[in-house]
Amino acid sequence: MIYLRLFFEFFKTGLFSVGGGLATIPFLQDMGETTGWFTNQELTTMIAVSESTPGPMGVNMATYVGYHMGSSAGLGGGLGGIVGAVIATLGLVAPSIIVILIIAKFLQRFRHSKLVEAAFSGLRPASTALIVVAGLSVALSVFFAADNSSPNSFPAVEWNAVLLAAVVFVCMKWTPLKKLHPICFIAAAALVGVVFQF
Repeated sequence: MIYLRLFFEFFKTGLFSVGGGLATIPFLQDMGETTGWFTNQELTTMIAVSESTPGPMGVNMATYVGYHMGSSAGLGGGLGGIVGAVIATLGLVAPSIIVILIIAKFLQRFRHSKLVEAAFSGLRPASTALIVVAGLSVALSVFFAADNSSPNSFPAVEWNAVLLAAVVFVCMKWTPLKKLHPICFIAAAALVGVVFQF
């Protein structure tokens, strides 16, 4: 059943993606390849939408995928999508809730343990690596267009995306625009994408 699979897949993602929303991206890429629920291009779109909407990125993506897959389950009237969204979101956040409850119970006792400090020290580089890999994979999918007709050919550079990213970066560092809220840059980049169709 699709709902059980949704819960299980997002539970795995929530359990192992230490480091927040960006750390979920490698797991979501694997989920898309394994289940066929979404492509890498759709994942890139989901990341853009999730980053520009309120709420945690991982939760937004789980809700979107759950709604999309639940809608195709066929409960009718949009109910399947809502059920799928709730189940996927619960699957993603359940491990965090369980772990936090366990840690809260035992943290006072083990707070000064060298073993616990060492475990947290080991988690930091692992979560950093997950975030770096996620950022690189998103950048590659945005800045390079894969040629599916010839698998051995080098991907073509998407110069319009590179130029837009460079302009946004410079504008964010330019003193008169530095104080603008990031949503202004996101909205401006979205407008440029719509106007120039890329």
